[in-house]
Amino acid sequence: MPRASEPPRFLTAFNLEPGGILADKYEVVERLGKGWEGEVYLVRERGTGIERSVKLFFPQRNPGNRAVRFYAKKLHKLRHCPILIQYHTQERIEIQGRQVTLLVSDYVEGELLSRFVKRQPGGRLDYFQGLHLLHTLATGIEEIHNEGEYHGDLHDENVIIQRRGLGFELKLLDLFHWGRPSAANIRHDVVTLVRLFYDAIGGQARYRNHPAEVKDICCGLKRSLIIAKFRTAGQLRQYLEDLDWSSR
Repeated sequence: MPRASEPPRFLTAFNLEPGGILADKYEVVERLGKGWEGEVYLVRERGTGIERSVKLFFPQRNPGNRAVRFYAKKLHKLRHCPILIQYHTQERIEIQGRQVTLLVSDYVEGELLSRFVKRQPGGRLDYFQGLHLLHTLATGIEEIHNEGEYHGDLHDENVIIQRRGLGFELKLLDLFHWGRPSAANIRHDVVTLVRLFYDAIGGQARYRNHPAEVKDICCGLKRSLIIAKFRTAGQLRQYLEDLDWSSR
């Protein structure tokens, strides 16, 4: 155990209280979430009152500031992809005796996909809603893939639903560093897109009742079959747009 005067070797939580001040610029409003790399907070700029999102990295997950550099450079490269939240700047602060880096980004109001799905009748989307969701996600990820990049961390806690009507408007949170962009990274995104769709429309409990068109997308969640059919998000998006419903 470290002595009381020594900083902890590893930080596993920041536990910032509402009203706290970061870098003399941002007032903490509330914590938005926690992940393997760190925590995300809603903050308010002291000078303007504008709300921002900040991600604070656990130092052991950001050796040499490499994780932060990856995020900042990747988000800047993908700044024209509307499905991603825009990055602004970074700051260095001290917490519990350790140097911590935070990234400042736009704050996007909305509802996590996980919560949105739970609020629907039966705790799931019907498959037409699910297809609209999948099409919006695939279209957004396609733009990332067209830039030669990948997302790497698609799940229902990383998707914010902003509006639902004829279609969905949404944003993606976070990214993950699986190394340099590769065909394997892109295929991983596609498989997780299909998994998001599968889970949102009821998962295994509802799968047998879905029409063949839905099962032809999900491929029983067999990775090899999904990859053989959809090698990129663009191929998945095009497949959805070409679906033939004339027999129904």
